[in-house]
Amino acid sequence: MAEFSVRGTMVHTAGDLPAKGSRAPAFTLTRTDFSALSLDDLKGKKAILNIFPSIDTPTCANSVRRFNQEAAGRDNVIVLCVSADLPFAQSRFCGAEGLEDVVPVSTFRNPEFGRDYGVVMVDGPLAGLMARALVVVDEDGAVLHAEQVPEIAREPDYAAALDCV
Repeated sequence: MAEFSVRGTMVHTAGDLPAKGSRAPAFTLTRTDFSALSLDDLKGKKAILNIFPSIDTPTCANSVRRFNQEAAGRDNVIVLCVSADLPFAQSRFCGAEGLEDVVPVSTFRNPEFGRDYGVVMVDGPLAGLMARALVVVDEDGAVLHAEQVPEIAREPDYAAALDCV
């Protein structure tokens, strides 16, 4: 169980992020066109999983924008922006912002992602949503980097994730 703060209040997750060197837990998430995207679909590419509570918050939106900018032009790298938002909201946001170098995906059909990755909040005002975290996975599904952001209002360590890819 991870512990971090939400505007100064300590909250907990249902577990811990996957450990560096471990196999990333399998998942199936939903794209903005409602098609499925699984971990197996990413074989042969490095993936950054940018996990956050909702695309409709300033810090989450900033992380999507920043990864879109940083991912542009990187070969063999995919950035998944993972939240419980419905695909409609994800599509609206990315379309309005002109973000084409990230892949927004939703857990709405597969909430077990939050439990399997140890990021679903079990208490506090945002209980049931996912904590802000990064997981970087290599071409074969091994975890290269994992970060649980210590304060939900802070942005993740972009450089640490990008250095892995």
